[in-house]
Amino acid sequence: MSYIEQLQNKNLKVTPQRLEIVDIITQQGHITIDNLYQSLQKKFPTLSLATVYKNINTMQEKEFVSEVKIPNQKNVYEIKKKKHSHIICTKCSNIIDINIDISDVIIKAKQASNYIVEDSSVVFSGICPKCQNL
Repeated sequence: MSYIEQLQNKNLKVTPQRLEIVDIITQQGHITIDNLYQSLQKKFPTLSLATVYKNINTMQEKEFVSEVKIPNQKNVYEIKKKKHSHIICTKCSNIIDINIDISDVIIKAKQASNYIVEDSSVVFSGICPKCQNL
């Protein structure tokens, strides 16, 4: 499915800037607003940072883009996918998706707190294989 179709399926207006945002996020996997803005400036030099934020917020509201909160770092954004966790390298800051079952952790959180867990986010940190070999 093309980016145009993906945006249209989420009732998002298709603009050249929005298409470029999707392309950059898809290529990068995970990206901060600042890095996204820098990449967009190459093709759209008059684009404002406020416009980038507005587009990302709209795409989040329509559940096309997800915000990933990384402890002690700027949040990153990714194209919305099925539920997954992340692992970040503490040396090079590379972030990858990992599919692990955290249902036992959610059950224990419910039991320990008596909360109804509505959402969860797990971010692991460590040293990636590339940095281990340096």
